[in-house]
Amino acid sequence: MISPGRSLTFKLTLAFLAVALAGVGLIAFFVGYRTQREFNQFVLEQYQQDLVNALLDYYQEHGGWEGLDAIVIRGPAFRRRMGVARAPVTLADVQGRVIYGGWRYHPGQLVAEEDMKLAVPLRTDGQTVGWLLLGAFGPPPAESPEFRFLARVNRAILFGAMGAGLLALLLGIFLARTITRPVRALTEATRVIAAGALGHQVEVHARDEIGELAASFNQMSSDLARASEARKQMTADIAHDLRTPLSAILGFTEALVDGKLQGNPEIYAIMHEEALHLKHLIEDLRTLSLMDAGELSLNLQPCPPKALLERLAMAHAARAEAAGIDLRVEVPAATPPILADPDRMTQVLNNLISNALRFTDRGGEIVLSAQAEQGRVLIQVRDTGCGIAPEHLPHVFERFYRADPARSLEEGESGLGLAIARSLVEAQGGKIWVESTVGVGTTMFISLPITDESTSTPESIPITKEKEMTP
Repeated sequence: MISPGRSLTFKLTLAFLAVALAGVGLIAFFVGYRTQREFNQFVLEQYQQDLVNALLDYYQEHGGWEGLDAIVIRGPAFRRRMGVARAPVTLADVQGRVIYGGWRYHPGQLVAEEDMKLAVPLRTDGQTVGWLLLGAFGPPPAESPEFRFLARVNRAILFGAMGAGLLALLLGIFLARTITRPVRALTEATRVIAAGALGHQVEVHARDEIGELAASFNQMSSDLARASEARKQMTADIAHDLRTPLSAILGFTEALVDGKLQGNPEIYAIMHEEALHLKHLIEDLRTLSLMDAGELSLNLQPCPPKALLERLAMAHAARAEAAGIDLRVEVPAATPPILADPDRMTQVLNNLISNALRFTDRGGEIVLSAQAEQGRVLIQVRDTGCGIAPEHLPHVFERFYRADPARSLEEGESGLGLAIARSLVEAQGGKIWVESTVGVGTTMFISLPITDESTSTPESIPITKEKEMTP
């Protein structure tokens, strides 16, 4: 059980809250700083204008600057306008000599040239009669309107920041729960699957990354359920396929031992056929196990398709003739060689031709062809048999899958041949697929790469699990 302090919801809530508080704090700081600065500048400009007007009134009333001192500068006229002066004031005459010094200068000193550039001229009747310099603006008095205004602004910023922080906390909790709810559902679903309930599904509520994860989990769960069912079915099929010929052999041997049956060539032929079936099944299982373990090697070398197909046609000619089926080869002489393992390709094509002979009626035909196209050679095994129903086509290369279980069992088929064929073809860099129409026939396609003309020696490579693509 995860403690509340370590839960993803708690961590995400803290993260959202920390980001929100950091953003609100920075905004509050800069807004407050900027507000106070702009307000001070506004007050300073107002104070400066009132001070200029008051000084000019004094100059006009007294005909000069005589008698001007700190008492006059901070007298009732200024307090009526701006309260107690809060900026250091320096007043200079036309020549820049200080009359009243309240900031860096004393009376009688000349104002520096760089400071004169910042001075405000005092003009009356179109003439400059003096210069005014103001220093840094200090904080407003505690009881002044400016102070109360800034205090109200700062309180508004503080309350706004607190409200934003609370809203961020609530939104953080909501968003964190929104994110973690499907994660918790996935966690619970993994426990359900671990308990053995394969195929368990979770609801997909969103189309974001979490929703994609949930969809992937559902797909994985379904695949696990199908794989488990396939494994159980495969185990049952293996047991059944091994038991059938073994039971026949044991039945005959027990009858012979007990003297209930006299030996004759016909019985021995049946026993030999069942033993061959058992041997064939064991060899198929061994081949699949070697593929799964990545221990089955391929000897890739240039292999002429025409010679390969003609040799296979000769091997199956007697069976085809006995079944009344026309078996022929159609391969252009200029067809380039493929890069393949001749023994493994013989195994693959033997299986395809045997299937074609099994499902083609007397009077039908089987055509073995090959042609070059776009750097590859397309090999076809085409028959005019009964065909494969559309619902069976996607499954014909699965292990132990039989489109017609009764007929396949009667003829001793294990249901592994096409699965092995696909694995071997794909391990050689090829592709195998099937097209079929019920009542018309079936065509098996194998596409393999053309060999490099510089290849002169066989290349031995292992069949790894990455290359094998069994269902």
